Amino acid sequence: MKKHTVYILKCKGGTFYTGYTIDLKKRIKIHNAGKGAKYTRSHLPVKLVYQESFKTIRKAYQREVDIKKLTRKAKKELIKNQ
Repeated sequence: MKKHTVYILKCKGGTFYTGYTIDLKKRIKIHNAGKGAKYTRSHLPVKLVYQESFKTIRKAYQREVDIKKLTRKAKKELIKNQ
């Protein structure tokens, strides 16, 4: 069974990037190698600050969308309260 994970990375400059993966460790390595999302490539290094796992891809994608809609302040609270 695949583990569908939504994550938040803290990027250079203190910005946040939210994404989805089924292999979190590998995905973070890809981001830090400069081969990940276009945004993270120009904001290296990145650090994992939040993760949440789901049984289905549908629930994970919906959570990713919901997190992306949050304000910076709300994302900070989410990270703080994990």
